Amino acid sequence: MGMQKSIVPCFDIEVQCDYNVQESRPEENFFFFVYTIRIKNSGNTSAQLLNRHWIITDALGRIEEVRGPGVVGIQPHIKPGKSFNYDSACPLKTSSGSMKGSYEMKSENGETFKVEIPEFFLISPQSLH
Repeated sequence: MGMQKSIVPCFDIEVQCDYNVQESRPEENFFFFVYTIRIKNSGNTSAQLLNRHWIITDALGRIEEVRGPGVVGIQPHIKPGKSFNYDSACPLKTSSGSMKGSYEMKSENGETFKVEIPEFFLISPQSLH
């Protein structure tokens, strides 16, 4: 192989989450959360986000799994040093819950790898009383 520099995919995930009062109907057990995700490429190779896998847990321990291609309808290519941000939303039947998951990525050389999405919490004002 010689002096080929190793390709190290490295992605950092940041999540910002808010409770959406306008869309929520607590009296109907409908709590709407919006979140922004930033996927930063801290490695030295471009990669494409192929698929997402979410594990959503509500306050009663009910788990919903969501799998699908890409995010917000696209499969972005993210170059080294660049970030991809997107907004999405999650309705819950309880006033709090959590989300975690992973992205399946494909690097320039065709290898697929997973990027973990660290668990974050969805907490409405109602759950704090």
